[in-house]
Parts: sequence; C-alpha cells; structure tokens
Amino acid sequence: MSQIDLVEVPTTLSESLQNVAESHRVDAALHWLDNHPPHVIADELARMDAVEAGVAFRLLDKDLALAVFEELEPVDQQQILQGLRDQSFRELVEGMAPDDRARMLREAPAKVAKKALAGLSPRERRMTAALLGYPEGSVGRYMSPEVVAIPGTLTVADALRTVRLKGGNAETVYTLPVVDASRRLQGIVELRELVLTGPDTMVADLVVTEPAFVRATDSAEKAARLMRETNDINLPVVDSEDRLVGLLTIDDAVEVIEAADSEDVAKQAGSAPWEGHYMAAGVFQLARYRALWLMLLLVAATLTVSVTGFFEATLEQAAQLALFIPLLIGAGGNAGAQAATACVRAVAVGEVRGGDLFKVIWRECRVGLVLGTMLAVVGAVIGGLFVGPRVAVVVGVTLVLICAWAATIGGTMPLLAKRLRIDPAVVSAPMVTTLVDATGLIIYFTTAKLVLGI
Repeated sequence: MSQIDLVEVPTTLSESLQNVAESHRVDAALHWLDNHPPHVIADELARMDAVEAGVAFRLLDKDLALAVFEELEPVDQQQILQGLRDQSFRELVEGMAPDDRARMLREAPAKVAKKALAGLSPRERRMTAALLGYPEGSVGRYMSPEVVAIPGTLTVADALRTVRLKGGNAETVYTLPVVDASRRLQGIVELRELVLTGPDTMVADLVVTEPAFVRATDSAEKAARLMRETNDINLPVVDSEDRLVGLLTIDDAVEVIEAADSEDVAKQAGSAPWEGHYMAAGVFQLARYRALWLMLLLVAATLTVSVTGFFEATLEQAAQLALFIPLLIGAGGNAGAQAATACVRAVAVGEVRGGDLFKVIWRECRVGLVLGTMLAVVGAVIGGLFVGPRVAVVVGVTLVLICAWAATIGGTMPLLAKRLRIDPAVVSAPMVTTLVDATGLIIYFTTAKLVLGI
C-alpha cells in the first residue's frame, strides 16, 4: 500500500459545496470552505441558486468572504448582496477594489447600485463614481485608480520609502509609473529594478521612457490584447493630457479578454452571450438567448426554399440531382464557417486589418479552390457509383465552385462588418452557412443545366 493510501481524506472535501449545503450540514460546510481556495469557492457558489449561495457565503469569515466575492461575476455578486444585511452589505462593498466595485455596479439594478454607493466612504465613492463616468467598454471602467506613482527626481532609497508608505492602499506595486510635477507620465520603473539597485541611484537612471500605455477612453479589449503582445503585467492609463489616472492590471486584462472571447464564441454559434455561470442558468433563460438567432436564421433559410422552388423544373428533368443537395450545401456551409471563424479570430487579435480585404479575398478563394478540388475527387467517385458519370461531373465541378465561393464569403464578411463598424462576430458562422446554402444551390443547378443541357 502506498503512503498516500494511508491518508484519510474527509468525505466533505470530495463533495461539492452544493451537496453539503443541501444536506444542511453546517460543520461539514465550514470544513469544506476552510479547505478550498477563494476561486474554487466562488465557482461552487456560482453553480448554486441564490438562496443556497447566500447561506453558504454567510459562513465565510470577513477576509475570505471579500476574496471570494471579488472572484465572482457581477451577476453572481448582485445575488449575494441582495441576501446580506445592511452592515455586511456595506463592509463587503467598501472592501472591494474600486475597479471591481465599478464593474459590479454598472450591471447592478438601480436599487442595489444606489444602496451600495450610499454606504461607501467619501473617498471610495469618489473613485467609484470616477470609474463609472468613463464610457462603457473603455479602459477607464477596468483600471485601478489606486496607483503608487513616483517622481524621477527621487533616489532608489526614497522611492522604496514611498512604496512602503503608499503601497498598502494600491492594488499593485510591481509596476511604478514615473511622473512629473503635473502627474504627466514620464515612464515606468519595475519594483524589481529598485530592489536590486543601489540606494543612491537615481530613479531617472532606471526609468523606461517610452512604455506602452493607453488612454482611459480607449477600448478595454484592445488594451488587454496590447498587454498580451507586450508581455506587460500592468499598463499605465492616462487622460487626454497624458496625466496618469490608473493602471490596467493583468488580472483585469485577462477578464476582459475572457469576456470578449466568450461573447465572440456565442455570437459565432448563433446565440446571444449570457451572464453568470452556465450551470446556474435556467433552461428557459438559455433558450431565450438562443431563440432570436434561430428565428432569424429560420427566416433566412426560406431563401434556400425559394431557390429550390425556382429550379423545380430542373429537378423534374434530373431527379437524381436532389440526392446530392445535402452533401453540397453541407460542404459549402462548413467551408464558409471555417473561413469565417478563422477571419473573426484574425481580426480580433489584430492579425488582419481592414486594408487587407482584397488580400483575404484572394487567399480564401485559393484555399477554397484547393479544398474544393480535394472534395471534388471524393464527390465525383461517390456520384459515379450512385448515379453515373454525367451527374458525377456536375457534383465534382459544383464542389470546387461552392468551396471557393463559400471560403471567399466566409473570409470577407467579417472584414466588411468591421468596415461598417459592426462586431465581426455578429457575422456568425450560422449566418454565413445559411447564405452559402442558398447561393450554393444556385451554383449547383446552374452547373447542372450547363453540363447536362437541361
């Protein structure tokens, strides 16, 4: 028997918090909470309904409760707050970082937001109000305004003394913006450099004078992706006059990218993004987010029915053509969806710009031709086995044309959407597939009329 087999693990640790809470075992719940980190507890709370989550949350001690609360999504935070007494409510909101608090309040019902702001100290209320004053989706909504900024005229010893004095109120001290007397950003210096350098060295000798930075009104998603490109853990944020107003920290940048990617994935799948944990969302809630897109796609699919009806005479003369309709529109739809997904991602990460439209068209057209040729060989063989060589030729030629057309459309539509200032993800794969289905049938029947002479 191995050594690990001799260790007795409490059964509550292998259970979920929800199971423990449902069994009303308070001691077991406390034991579970004491032995799991904040992010695991937050994930369990997000899976539970509002009543159970509120009961479990109230078992946490004050410091752990704040850490867990900041790990929750805003929609889950609101549910927890609504179940707390006034004193606990105020203490929890007061203890949050200003950027996390602003993010929660911008999505909270007016009643909850008003109650939260009223209970804050004047200092915290000012910082929160300032963050909420920035445009939706901007860096200003996500940055931390509590920053330790140092003048370049200090020595390393004086700079470290400043960090010790003010660092307790800051969210991070790893990146220290260097500012002038007007608080204009001059550069940055890393705490590591200060710690490893002699105390009499001037900060000005260590400062990086051309750091990456963003303005508070810039897109938070673009700022977060800039951090990924530059490998920065903190990004200075300035106002229109280059005065330092905050830092975008890596944890907030990761949340911004995660939220943006989740939204893009939902839209590409033909659904509206939902808030909160998937396991806690109700059946009707999920159905509501998906229904609108399905309705729109259903209406758009009537175009396919219309095309089929228009070529009804062609089908009557060569009924065998109907056998290959699912194969052709399926291949074309998948080729278009692949191109659309690849292009949306390339646009999102900055690999493709609006000026690359014709390059993308040429590239995707050639990719489609290569894929279509490969599929045409297989399609022609299948057609020859089932219906004879003439229809097999129609199927093979159509596969080449459909794949080239579908890839071109799938790669082009996201860029056109971006030029029209529409979210490229809105031009989702289901929408591209529906469009390619209808146009693919036109290509198919037209090819059949030319090849078969009908």
